[in-house]
Amino acid sequence: MAQKGSMKPGKKNKAEEPELEPLCCCEYIDRNGEKNHVAACLCDCQDLDEGCDRWITCKSVQPETCERIMDTISDRLRIPWLRGAKKVNISIIPPLVLLPVFLRVASWHFLLGAVVLTSLPGLALWYYYLTHRRKEQTLFFLSLGLFSLGYMYYVFLQEVVPKGRVGPTQLALLTCGLFLILLALYRAKKNPGYLRNPASNARSLSSSQTECLSRDGQEKTRGLPSAESSGSLSNRTPKDDLRGSCRVLAGSPAKVKEDWCAKCQLVRPARAWHCQICGICVRRMDHHCVWINSCVGESNHQAFILALSIFLLTSVYGITLTLDTICRDRSVFTALFYCPGVYADYSSALSFTCVWYSVIVTAGMAYIFLIQLINISYNVTEREAQQALRRKTGRRLLCGLIVDTVLLGKLKDREKCL
Repeated sequence: MAQKGSMKPGKKNKAEEPELEPLCCCEYIDRNGEKNHVAACLCDCQDLDEGCDRWITCKSVQPETCERIMDTISDRLRIPWLRGAKKVNISIIPPLVLLPVFLRVASWHFLLGAVVLTSLPGLALWYYYLTHRRKEQTLFFLSLGLFSLGYMYYVFLQEVVPKGRVGPTQLALLTCGLFLILLALYRAKKNPGYLRNPASNARSLSSSQTECLSRDGQEKTRGLPSAESSGSLSNRTPKDDLRGSCRVLAGSPAKVKEDWCAKCQLVRPARAWHCQICGICVRRMDHHCVWINSCVGESNHQAFILALSIFLLTSVYGITLTLDTICRDRSVFTALFYCPGVYADYSSALSFTCVWYSVIVTAGMAYIFLIQLINISYNVTEREAQQALRRKTGRRLLCGLIVDTVLLGKLKDREKCL
């Protein structure tokens, strides 16, 4: 009887709880937890009204007000969908609108092309440093990269192929390269090797150890692994990492403080690091790549290198086919800098502008690819190389392309001897 009596209040409480009404395709729950409608995207926004009033009266707008306006716009920018409107990330929209406009404006005249093509990398770098300083994730560069691939392919089909200089086999090769790039990017976008908080580590830590590590866990690692040790650690499995963490916990409390991540509440294995942008530790982290909006780590490093190599080959092949079509009887290098009469026809001018845009992007990706190959040959990650430079335990060689961290191993050996 007591059990039945105890069950009645529970049923009563469930009956008293209000049931949430299903959302229609244009309704959504905003960031304040209230039901809103897509049609009311510009209603009840005091920050936006204040910003417009200050802009009309030529008064400065506070940065906090601008941030609140952007947060409100990003929260209300939605598209109708089943069971509620879906939120659209505002950072993916500028490349879809600005890139075609800039490239078509640059096709009107040679001087306009020079101004636009030199300003685009500057704008991209400015936006990169802006988001990197705030430690925010952004889909801008991923959207820019994917839309650039699609738009370059569209211009190639519309402006270059109809001229009759590109055969079916060449078009098939270029199309195959494009699909391979997308496949490699999809593989590189997957889990780079995120470290989760294992239950075994939580059980192995006592309460006093947890307090000590949480208090002192912000300390950075004091050194980098040498080339001999890092080569063997790169082939570790997750089980080996957990065993190594347990051995570190039992052996050296000082080492635990160095490898302890207070944010993820776990002991990092060798060469792992906490990404401030993703907010999680990554096994053998190389760097956070904005082009895939993810980290490059142990699990996706090979796919990242593969995507870069396929992109470089496909881009160079597409540039060669385009220049051979619009600038006949000239070598590729000569046609890139001297192609008389190319701005007489708008179709050829647009193709030539897209070629130069592709050259700029390809040069940037080639630099990243070269840095990756050099780091692999030296058995270091990009994070380890930059950390060695900040701690002055490494030196730059060959105009900064190579970061020699051998000096770090010598200093470690000297410390051991002392």
